[in-house]
Amino acid sequence: MEQLLQAIQEGDIQLVNQLLESFLVDAEPAAQYEIAEALLHFGFLSEADRVFEHLQFLFPEEAQISIDRAGVLIELGEEDEALDLLMAVSDDVPEYPQALLVLADYYQMQGLFEVAEQRINEALQLLPNEALLQFAKAELLFETGRFSEAARIYEELYEMDKKFAGTILAQRLAEVYRAGAAYESALDFYMEALEEEVTADLLFGSGYAAFQIEKFDLAIKQLEDLKELDPDYFSAYLLLAESYSMQEDNKRALKVIQEGLKRDEYDKSLYLFAGKMALKNSMPTEAIGYLTEAIALDPEYMEAIMVLMSVYSQQESYEEIISLYEQLQQYDFEWVSIYPFVANAFNEEELFDKAYEIYKEAYNEFNEDVEFLEKYCLFLVEDGKREEAKQIAERLVQLQPSEQQWIDLLERFE
Repeated sequence: MEQLLQAIQEGDIQLVNQLLESFLVDAEPAAQYEIAEALLHFGFLSEADRVFEHLQFLFPEEAQISIDRAGVLIELGEEDEALDLLMAVSDDVPEYPQALLVLADYYQMQGLFEVAEQRINEALQLLPNEALLQFAKAELLFETGRFSEAARIYEELYEMDKKFAGTILAQRLAEVYRAGAAYESALDFYMEALEEEVTADLLFGSGYAAFQIEKFDLAIKQLEDLKELDPDYFSAYLLLAESYSMQEDNKRALKVIQEGLKRDEYDKSLYLFAGKMALKNSMPTEAIGYLTEAIALDPEYMEAIMVLMSVYSQQESYEEIISLYEQLQQYDFEWVSIYPFVANAFNEEELFDKAYEIYKEAYNEFNEDVEFLEKYCLFLVEDGKREEAKQIAERLVQLQPSEQQWIDLLERFE
């Protein structure tokens, strides 16, 4: 047995299979069961199934062996055979709730959450105080978005013990409260979990929760620690930059996001935020570069397109606005929110027919936007479309009846 255990630990699959031949004939059943568990631990699933199959032959009525083998078969993709074994477990044996739990795990993996919950509830009716079943139900509730129900069970388990099934319950509670947007509670549990162990996920979670409740100093500390622990934890860079930005430390925010781009050059959200930070640092040329990169990664990235259009408009780069609009049309991308920029650009470039077409298309979306309506009205006046201009002037008076300039504008058409 010692030679076989050593072969398993060393990963010598050929020797393992050679030794198993005689081992299954000569060894006691208890030793065979121990070897099966060792094989499972080191990932030798087929070999573990071979041992469990042999034990099942020796003890066909032993429910525990059937359940153990079913678990292995599920991992091997032999679901039908596994289900046959689990369904064959009698409901009057002590192992029956365990069989239900394995079935629930299987159905949960298949996305059949209602069936999984039915199996867990059935097991809980037999063993209502069994912590393992309660934990399984909490995990299922968490996965299906029933956060308050999951939190209640996790809290009950937490009162009994801080750890369960190798899981730090403070971490689970932090995750479930964060998912349910209860960020203050989440942060408390994240900080407790970090006292047990420091991991990248816990640092990020605590930083995220701190950010949400506007504890930006703490968020920065947690995320800087995370960046030092794992420089390739890409999500940290955007959140850290946002935290610095909330403290109006825009130079530091830009530096962090640039560090993030060196680590992950294919994240469009990093380029977008870099563009925004470049603008806040009075670096419009750099901002245009970042925003262009974001759109190159996603030609329909609406937020980046909107920001870039705004930058071009402020710089009076009307040809660039038109070029970007025509580029978007190649993707059949129709987004009315950019039309005021486009219409104005066509007008400034004296492409009046195109400007008129865009203004008309944008009207329904912007018929309560005073700035748009004023430009549209003036365009119509200059283009000689007085009746249409009058209608827009009337709309302006409706929106701001006490604004004298709209009244005067309307009187010009009387």
